[in-house]
Amino acid sequence: MSVETRVTKEAIHDMLEARIKTVEAKLDTIKARAETAKATAEIKAIAELASRRLQLRQKLEELRKAGDLNLEHAKKQVESLVAEFEKAVKNIETKTHAH
Repeated sequence: MSVETRVTKEAIHDMLEARIKTVEAKLDTIKARAETAKATAEIKAIAELASRRLQLRQKLEELRKAGDLNLEHAKKQVESLVAEFEKAVKNIETKTHAH
């Protein structure tokens, strides 16, 4: 793997990891709010996101290990999962603000 490819992969990884950490922090805040308000439906929805969160972290690790040929595919997979995760968290956030 060339130095340039390695640097690019690390930059992609770091950018996606930052997005994941941001949305995870938001989810943790929403969870705390939902637990305080005893918002059962939202707490259940947050719990269901745990498997998505795990899958997202696994795909991020796959991105880190991806070779030159698989880098773009791995990046697209992680970006898609991050976008879905962000959307799911935003939906829960909207519901918790409605209560």
